[in-house]
Amino acid sequence: MIINKQVGMFLNLVHNRFKQYVTAIFEEQGFNITPEQFLVMDALWDEGVLTQQQIANYMLKDKNSVVKLVDGLEERKLVKRASNPKDRRQNLIEVTEYAIAVKDKITELAMEAVDHIISGISKRDLQTFINVLSKMAENMNNDIDLLALAAKYPTKKQ
Repeated sequence: MIINKQVGMFLNLVHNRFKQYVTAIFEEQGFNITPEQFLVMDALWDEGVLTQQQIANYMLKDKNSVVKLVDGLEERKLVKRASNPKDRRQNLIEVTEYAIAVKDKITELAMEAVDHIISGISKRDLQTFINVLSKMAENMNNDIDLLALAAKYPTKKQ
């Protein structure tokens, strides 16, 4: 198989399998949440109340996609919307008490899932992988610097 085709196919397959794997782990533990919804929650847990546009910027997604994610989280009683008193065109998204109560467990599940996924891969290889993904993102859009984004939102567990 041509390496270009393998790159595209493998990125897609691993991305889809990653989402399925993490979703299944969340569901096994009684949490009806997707990996993308977890990323929204993680941003809110770390940053506090955010607008939908701020979440979109944080996740490098369009605002309409974020609206759908927030809708799902609101249905699950994990977030609530409030009009921004300074600009009624904006919604402020904040976590609920229930979300605060389940934060540690959901985060632990996510971290354990990723730890399992990357088990057996050296830290050096993971750093190379991150650098390659960053370069690929840069090749598609010069405005996206994944390494700068990673520095802005560092992981607590290195």
